[in-house]
Amino acid sequence: MAQKIELKGKSFLTLKDFSKEEIKYFLSLASYLKTKKKIGIKGDLLEGKNIALLFEKASTRTRCSFEVAAHDEGAQVTYLGPKDCHMGKKESMEDTAKVLGRFFDGIEFRGYKQETVECLSKYSGVPVWNGLTDEYHPTQILADLLTVSEHVDKPFDKIKFVYVGDARNNMGNSLMIGCVKMGMKFVSLAPKELWPNEELVKENKELKKKIEELESRALINPRKVTDEQVKKIKELRASGLSYRAIVKEIGLSTCTIQRALKGIYD
Repeated sequence: MAQKIELKGKSFLTLKDFSKEEIKYFLSLASYLKTKKKIGIKGDLLEGKNIALLFEKASTRTRCSFEVAAHDEGAQVTYLGPKDCHMGKKESMEDTAKVLGRFFDGIEFRGYKQETVECLSKYSGVPVWNGLTDEYHPTQILADLLTVSEHVDKPFDKIKFVYVGDARNNMGNSLMIGCVKMGMKFVSLAPKELWPNEELVKENKELKKKIEELESRALINPRKVTDEQVKKIKELRASGLSYRAIVKEIGLSTCTIQRALKGIYD
């Protein structure tokens, strides 16, 4: 059964918060919107919405990307640059978040601390999108993954992605997370003093192992044995029933019964 994608009202702070299926949905939607624009269809998905672009750091590409995307789908945009906002100076981050949340339907933030974008999400009451912090740059990674899907004729899990550069920075961090989430083999190529944070590397290795285990289970459980069936199988076996009797009772193969008893489907 396909995973139901529910993203309405959800902030986009780091790719850690999203599953492989959700990221695939983002890429599919991006491809659709890109094609729609190319053939001249005017969008209205954000008609009547107001979006704030809150920039502690100036940027050409990030600002243009968000402004054009919002306008293409009918939204109105207000740009607040480094000198346009009192956030963290004359008023607290929390107060700024609450005020912006009353005016706007969504906030894009580009700045320094990851804690700032998380604070905006916590107190604004509207979706917040991370356009870059010192730790992560998740929107850029979506663009990179879309480019890979368009120009590399392989499924993601057959691709080896090598990042050459400062592997400690937001791009190195986010590429690692994005590639692991999509099942790609990821390599950071950098001198030792520019290696990524060890804790993040460990976290992603554990994530990769977990994903591989889940995918392995999916391959050996194509019939999607339910939790109720597994419970029933164990109860019947505990009561002394033979494998043949359990097969007759449950309607699954002997091999599936054995796997259930070994805990493979737990």
